[in-house]
Amino acid sequence: MNYAGSCLCGKVAFKVEGEFESFYLCHCERCRKDTGSAHAANLFSSTATLRWLSGENLVKTFNYNNTGHIKSFCAECGSALPNIQMDGALLVLPAGSLDCDAPIPPTAHIFASRKANWDKGLEMLPTFVELPEL
Repeated sequence: MNYAGSCLCGKVAFKVEGEFESFYLCHCERCRKDTGSAHAANLFSSTATLRWLSGENLVKTFNYNNTGHIKSFCAECGSALPNIQMDGALLVLPAGSLDCDAPIPPTAHIFASRKANWDKGLEMLPTFVELPEL
């Protein structure tokens, strides 16, 4: 399968060819910092290939203290982008960077014991189709 993706400003575009083995929602502190949200949502593949269609020179990669906690992003708009980890053995793709629906549903929540204190009972909150009046 082929999947297209891009950053928010549209200057970086990519294509992924292949399948994903897993889709994790990670609640660790580092992923929450990376996203500014309750969790990161990343697809993982050990066989898919990544090809940059445009803007590869704008892709920046940050490896937190050389720990292997890696994030790639657009230098122009800051959007999360895919990266290759583990000496080329693993493609990590932020689900929100896809220009299509995610090809598989989330596999699991990981590091759930580290969830933010406000990340509980969210399904009980009111739901709005768009931004509500303030």
